[in-house]
Amino acid sequence: METRQQGLLDSEPLQEVDEDMVSEVDLNNSVSEEEREEIQIELAKLEEEISTLKQVLAAKEKRHAELKQKLGITVLSELRQNFSKSWYDMQTSTAYKKTSETLSTAGQKTTAAFSTLGTAITRKFGDMRSNSIGYSIRHSMSMPTMR
Repeated sequence: METRQQGLLDSEPLQEVDEDMVSEVDLNNSVSEEEREEIQIELAKLEEEISTLKQVLAAKEKRHAELKQKLGITVLSELRQNFSKSWYDMQTSTAYKKTSETLSTAGQKTTAAFSTLGTAITRKFGDMRSNSIGYSIRHSMSMPTMR
């Protein structure tokens, strides 16, 4: 048989190995028959415990639903309560407080800037109006002299 070095790009297809055979080989090599029986017994016990726990959990979930129904707690009220709690938690977070303060400061500065701009525009219109009134008065005064 020819030996060859296998690389990352092997041109021969992969061969599948029977999984049952692999598991039997692994168990036979690393676990004695006595240990294997103990493991199977423990596995059976665990499966039984899991089944019992699932039944207990189902019973508890049923009781949970019954108690909620008696108290009048609906899915919608729970959702509303969760939303309110989440909103409160968010508002009390440091990031929210810092962002709120920053936006408040920015809003105040923007308001001041618009106020200054409004005042400047008002003055400009006032100046334009006073100039146009002065022109119209002068213009109307000179009209009789022209006639």
